[in-house]
Amino acid sequence: MRFMLLLLPALWVAVPMAPAEAAPPRGATSCTGCHPRTAGRGPIPSLNGRPAEQIVSQMTAFRSGERTSTVMTRIAKGFSDEEIRAIADYFAAGGNTPAGSAAPASPAPAQP
Repeated sequence: MRFMLLLLPALWVAVPMAPAEAAPPRGATSCTGCHPRTAGRGPIPSLNGRPAEQIVSQMTAFRSGERTSTVMTRIAKGFSDEEIRAIADYFAAGGNTPAGSAAPASPAPAQP
């Protein structure tokens, strides 16, 4: 019995652990409340796989009022430049898609 108790910590260290997935940046999880995880039909496009620069451009346009939307104008005002960049990078890398899945080859243009 004592031998087993001594062996348990050694087994715990020897077992390889899967790498932890990075948590999405602040605000990114709320995006999927309206933006679907995968491309589909509907007025609100998926953000997964879109170029980061496109997401940054659209978010800053909503924040400045250059582009208007009932919801997005209010949401975008709550994010700093750094937060917008982090969200854009997250979705450009596939966002909530499973690891190893391919991003859409050419995403549809953003809808107003």
